[in-house]
Amino acid sequence: MGVIQRFLNIFRAKANKLLDRVEDPRDTLDLSYEKQLENIQKMRRSVAEVATARKRIEIQANQLQQQANKLQDQARQALGQGREDLAREALTRRAAIAAELAELETQHAQIKAQEDKLVETSQRLQTQVATFRTRKETLKASYTAAEAQSKIGEAVAGISSSMGDAGLALERAQDKISQMQARAGAIDELLSSGALTDLGSSTDDIQAQLDKVAATSQVDRDLAALKSELAATPAAVLAPAGPATTLDAATATATATTSADADADADAGADASDAAGTTVPVPGAVTEPSPDPDATQSRPEVNS
Repeated sequence: MGVIQRFLNIFRAKANKLLDRVEDPRDTLDLSYEKQLENIQKMRRSVAEVATARKRIEIQANQLQQQANKLQDQARQALGQGREDLAREALTRRAAIAAELAELETQHAQIKAQEDKLVETSQRLQTQVATFRTRKETLKASYTAAEAQSKIGEAVAGISSSMGDAGLALERAQDKISQMQARAGAIDELLSSGALTDLGSSTDDIQAQLDKVAATSQVDRDLAALKSELAATPAAVLAPAGPATTLDAATATATATTSADADADADAGADASDAAGTTVPVPGAVTEPSPDPDATQSRPEVNS
C-alpha cells in the first residue's frame, strides 16, 4: 500500500509540474471570469423565478379578494330577501377566503424579502465581477509585458534558441568561406607553378615557363637601369662646399635625369641617322645651320 501511495504521489507531482509549465495565467483568468459571468446569469435567473412566484401570488390574492367581495355582496342580498341561511353560507365562505388571503399575504412577504435579497446579492456580484474584470486585464497586461521583456532579454543575451541557431549558422558560414578561400588560393598556386594545367588557356607548360623567364629578365633589366640611374644621381648633384639644401638636391637630381634622358635620345637619334643616312634632330642638342651656297656666292669680297 505504501509503494502504491508513493507512486501516486510521484505521478501527481510530475503531473502538477507539467501542468504548471503548460498553464497560461491569462487563460486561467479568462476562464475564471467566464465562470463568474455564468454565476451572474444564474443569479439573474433565480431573481426572475422568485419575481415570477411573487407575481403569481399577487394574482391569486387578487382573485381571492374579488371572490370575498362577491360573497360579501351576496350575503347582503340574502339578508335583504330574508334568507339568513344563505347569508350565513356566504359569510362562511368569505371567512375561508380571508384565511387563504392571510396565508398568501405571508407567502408574498417572504417571497418579496427573498427577491430583495437576491437582487442585492446579484448587484454585489456584478460589482465584484466588474472589479475582477479590471484586475484581470491589469494582470494580463503585466504578464504580457513581463513575458515580452524576458524574451527580449534572452534574445539580447543570446540565450534563446533562435539566436543560438543564428550564431551557429554564422559560424558554419564563416568556416565554409575560409575553406573555399584556402582551396582557391591553393589552386591558384598550383596553376602558377605549373603543377596543374589550365584547360582554358591556349599556352602549354613550356610556353608558360618561357614567359616566366622573359618576365624575370625584364625585371632584371629594369632593376639594372634603376641601379645605374641611382649611381649617376649622386655624381650629378655634387656641389661646391657649402650647405646643401633640399631644393638644390632636387634640382640637381632633375638636371641629371634630364641629361641622361637627352644622352639616351641622342644616341638613339644617331643610330637612326646612321641607319637611314639622314640627320635626325636630337632634342636638347644645338645644331648649326648649314651654309647656304647662294648666300656664299652673293656675298661681296672685302679687301683687307
